[in-house]
Amino acid sequence: MTKYKIKEIYYTLQGEGAHTGRPAVFLRFTGCNLWSGREEDRSEAICQFCDTEFVGMDGVEGGKYTALQLAEKVDSLWPKTADHKYVVCTGGEPLLQLNGTLIEAFHQKKFSVAIETNGTIPLPEGLDWVCMSPKANTKIVVTTGNELKLVVQQTGIKPGDFEHLRFEHFYLQPMDGPQVNEHTQWASEYCLAHPKWKLSVQTHKVLGIK
Repeated sequence: MTKYKIKEIYYTLQGEGAHTGRPAVFLRFTGCNLWSGREEDRSEAICQFCDTEFVGMDGVEGGKYTALQLAEKVDSLWPKTADHKYVVCTGGEPLLQLNGTLIEAFHQKKFSVAIETNGTIPLPEGLDWVCMSPKANTKIVVTTGNELKLVVQQTGIKPGDFEHLRFEHFYLQPMDGPQVNEHTQWASEYCLAHPKWKLSVQTHKVLGIK
């Protein structure tokens, strides 16, 4: 029986992109195919700007779960009197583990299932919302979905590379770090000049929530 390796699970407000402000259970899988997650390997990583901790299973509610156990755990974190159930599968890279069996288990609990992926692994059937965040120096195989969110400014990648893909929303998100103000200014000016794109701000960091 498949067991999924989970870094952490928590209930919060979506902080960025098209669903900013929406209540959601965040389900963070361990592992990524673009970086080991260990600082000593960062200089050799395909994605060198990641600021997410996805190594190990030591986060809140982290551990190994079967599909049924994981669906029940996610459901236990949702307000008992509320509907509009929404789970965001993220990482690392969730598609290293997420499959149709787990998606169906969430659907049985009446959850809409969203994913945040780097777009290098094919999607399983049944997802309700697909957010693809492309990284430089990778081969993108996810070419259609709901939301494309490009972190800028990455070296070797530009918004125009993706405008032909079939997504409903196109977002530019300023890269965090010492140059975040410069990146925000660049992204803002680009969106004004290219209205296909919208600005995504990491509001959870502004609000100081997880």
